[in-house]
Amino acid sequence: LGVNVALSEVWAKGGEGGLALADEVVALCESGDEAGRSAETFSFSYESDLSIAEKIEAIARRVYRADGVVFEPAAQKEIAQLEALGFGDMPVCMAKTQYSFSDDATKLGAPRDFTVTVRQVKVSAGAGFIVALTGSIMTMPGLGKAPAAHKIDVLEDGTIVGLF
Repeated sequence: LGVNVALSEVWAKGGEGGLALADEVVALCESGDEAGRSAETFSFSYESDLSIAEKIEAIARRVYRADGVVFEPAAQKEIAQLEALGFGDMPVCMAKTQYSFSDDATKLGAPRDFTVTVRQVKVSAGAGFIVALTGSIMTMPGLGKAPAAHKIDVLEDGTIVGLF
């Protein structure tokens, strides 16, 4: 298909396993995209001086093509608290379903005529961004009854088994 490819092996080799992919991303950014657009055409979804709610609204409208955003009362209160605490300048990360540009997993792909519901907003201070939780998304999905770690062992000779 003529698509640039780089193998990512970070799961097996750590940071070194991601160097080929990182080099490819940098090369693509420097050369422009597949449509021939230069790197200068990049623009953010919102201006950094907007309020948290305005940033969320801009992402929803410009990226997801939503008609707007509905902020539940708890989210409104959290936004006010975060801005009062000085976190309003942080960028916003949206936590939503991977199945749709909407926050509704049953509206697959890129639906039209929808609003995004923000039910909670929290700060990830160490990472340096605000997280807007939408719909019924969970940030820490449930894990199985038997974690994969139970199958991993280190043999007497130092060989690790049970990883793959």
